[in-house]
Amino acid sequence: MQFTRNVFDLQGRSDQEIEAFLEGSSIGLTLQEAKQLQFSILKRPPSVAEFVLFGIEGSEHCSYKSSREHLSQFITQGPEVVLGAKEDAGVIRVARDRQGRGYCVVMSHESHNHPSQIVPYEGAATGVGGNVRDICCMGGEVVALADDLRFGAIESPRTRWIYDGVVSGIAGYGNPIGVPSLAGGLQFDRGYQDNCLVTVVSLGILREDHLLHSYAPPGADGYDLILVGKPTDSSGFGGASFASFDLDAEQHEQNKGAVQEPNAFLGRHLLQAAGALSEKLAERGAHHRVGFKDLGAGGIACASVEIADTGGYGAEVMIDQVHRDAPGLPAHVVLCSETQERYMYASPPDLTPLILEHYNQDFALPQVSRGAEARVIGKITDSPRFRVIAGGEVIVDAPACEVTRGFLYNRPFVDPPLEESPFPPGTLPAFPGGQPGGLEETLLALLGHENIASRKCLYDRYDKQVQGRVMVEAGLSDSGILAPFNSGEYPEEIRQVGLTLTTDQNPRMNRRDPHLGAVLAVVESYTNTVASGARPVAISDCLCYGNPEKPQQMGLFVAGCRGVAEACRELSIPVIAGNVSLYNESLSGSIPPSPMIACLGQLEDYRDALTQNFLRADSPIYLLLEREGRWGGSVFEELLAEGDALPGEFSRGSLAGPLPRVDYGKIRAAGELILEASRAALVRACHDISEGGLGVALCEMTFGRSLGCAVSLPVPGDPGAFLFEESPGFVLEIDPAGEEAFCALARKKGVEPVLLGRTIGEPRIIVEGVWDMTIERARTRWEQGLMEKLL
Repeated sequence: MQFTRNVFDLQGRSDQEIEAFLEGSSIGLTLQEAKQLQFSILKRPPSVAEFVLFGIEGSEHCSYKSSREHLSQFITQGPEVVLGAKEDAGVIRVARDRQGRGYCVVMSHESHNHPSQIVPYEGAATGVGGNVRDICCMGGEVVALADDLRFGAIESPRTRWIYDGVVSGIAGYGNPIGVPSLAGGLQFDRGYQDNCLVTVVSLGILREDHLLHSYAPPGADGYDLILVGKPTDSSGFGGASFASFDLDAEQHEQNKGAVQEPNAFLGRHLLQAAGALSEKLAERGAHHRVGFKDLGAGGIACASVEIADTGGYGAEVMIDQVHRDAPGLPAHVVLCSETQERYMYASPPDLTPLILEHYNQDFALPQVSRGAEARVIGKITDSPRFRVIAGGEVIVDAPACEVTRGFLYNRPFVDPPLEESPFPPGTLPAFPGGQPGGLEETLLALLGHENIASRKCLYDRYDKQVQGRVMVEAGLSDSGILAPFNSGEYPEEIRQVGLTLTTDQNPRMNRRDPHLGAVLAVVESYTNTVASGARPVAISDCLCYGNPEKPQQMGLFVAGCRGVAEACRELSIPVIAGNVSLYNESLSGSIPPSPMIACLGQLEDYRDALTQNFLRADSPIYLLLEREGRWGGSVFEELLAEGDALPGEFSRGSLAGPLPRVDYGKIRAAGELILEASRAALVRACHDISEGGLGVALCEMTFGRSLGCAVSLPVPGDPGAFLFEESPGFVLEIDPAGEEAFCALARKKGVEPVLLGRTIGEPRIIVEGVWDMTIERARTRWEQGLMEKLL
């Protein structure tokens, strides 16, 4: 078989002709990459299918061609890490039974930014679908979801339209598949006006010896490639390439075709079917004999070449054997379409009948969804080449390793400029707080701010209690808390193991200092986890940045990578999963640097988890980690810039505040103190200090039980600087009977806790000399702030 048609020879063509061909055929290659493909890699004119395939596999989304070098500094291994950031999801051991068998958490973190900006519902829904399939393909049972969302200015009608579509899409997929929402984040910022961020985290569980891999195992020559799921259509064609270029408003309608179409109910059925097959394979001791991969970016092409090449093989795909939704689809579209709800197995021939019967008969795919089925569409080969045949003609023939390698760039970058302080060393600018009486109105403005106010109107859109594993819902603790092994199918000795999950990123900090902003994203995920009583064991990241071809934007990404790597190293947390999303840029500019961080925490017993609600009157309230008057990057600073959101004495355009400092040693010591004091039952409640600072943290701790507090500020100076800065820290309610033991433990850890005051039986929030307001007044502002603005 030879190439006889659909070949485009670059030889003798002008650059303008080549560029017109690439654009007209939706091929995600630059001019130089197209020439490299013909003249260096293939050394012959490529077919249209090869152009399309290399455009997808060589995109930023698939090949990490600009980021690979910088991601190498991340720590991806650790004593309990079973699988670092290498395959579709990371795996970490969190428990062992009496027989010594390990039980693991599978963690995946992905973004679906460009699709969600164009078609919000479908973009967000398919983002969830692809994320949970990554868990499934490792052999895991999906047990939790989290989403971290960024939108433009909340007063914009388009922002509210995108927000509603995205949230509906997440709920429209997550709820039907029966996976609870455990955690999430939400920020509104003008920097995301034309490029929202939709990042999703999924957690799964599995027994360690039942882990599946996304590559063909040793001895796989002659294995069948089995395509499972929905019939292939043209939806999502070019999605990976589309996600690797700037958003262009003029191509809005054209780009809609690059967004996949979700089918949550078929997705649920396939999750159940895949889980049941994993059990069958485990019972036969055959789980290690298959490769299993989700069809995401690049569809059949990328799944088949990656499952083959990662195992050291090649593959041959027969396009005519692919079940499809309609006749007449071009072969390269069938090959690279990103149709959802599909999987691929690399199966030994003796297991192939079992897999086909399992999906087609036991789970009746053809009857459940029109055109769905499981089919053999190709083979794993000992030859290291990737070949695709359609209509008796070879349309792709290339070294498999060249396809998966893509292109590698060492992009030039410019380090972000350092802020120069106009103040002498050791001094800070005066906090623009006006008279203490004005701080009460400032507090209420903060409580009602869209980036601080209650997220209940968001969380209530999601199913939070399906599966019966969620012990503490999002919003009640600094992390959602899960008991993943609490059913009778797991050994009794691990049923009390708890997990926590939190997501973090602050665009205000990252805009000011992309390195420090990335550090603080990791630090806040750490402090949130510790404040829930859990030990941080792993993080995942979704690194969302602008156009890497611009040295200034590439410099922001490099600084962010350094920050994440530094913080994870200093806090001893491995990165086990994540992705990179670049080209988050439009004609109006780039998004703020956005390292979206998720942290997984572990509790020996989920019943020992901490919440943020004050529990009893007359308990001492302590502060950990001092306030330094560093209010830069805070929501207060944002309100100050807006001017009209604060009382008259706050002048518009005042000097930006100094940014927080990070002392890893103090943060680690405070974290260890909280965990040890919590295990000794000395801590009744804990809340980390983040958006809104100490003032907002104290208020939030009173809302759950209407139990008040009376505190005084332990330092002279402007109270606003003490109350509203967002440097890392903790507020703790301590059992009075254990106060002396807590202070002794703190001294042992080298921590200096500051006594702020006590909880009180009255429903009031009192800061001596600053404010004295009812809990009801504060809570009403907090509860209504976001909801009112979304109406």
